[in-house]
Amino acid sequence: MNRKKKINQTLKAKAKKANAKLHAANKSPYIAKADREQLAQAQLVIAPSASVADSVLSDSDAAHSPAL
Repeated sequence: MNRKKKINQTLKAKAKKANAKLHAANKSPYIAKADREQLAQAQLVIAPSASVADSVLSDSDAAHSPAL
């Protein structure tokens, strides 16, 4: 019985490892802390300029809409 159990245990372990390799692509790649800080700084620079553009567009839309 022990030999059968050991064989089944080995086969299950191999199947589990093979299945884990198939689903490893779902994990996002590691991004270094310095790179994350650079991305955050870049987003901070882009975000205020985008909000300024939105406010300019909303002001121009308000000027062209008819008053009720």
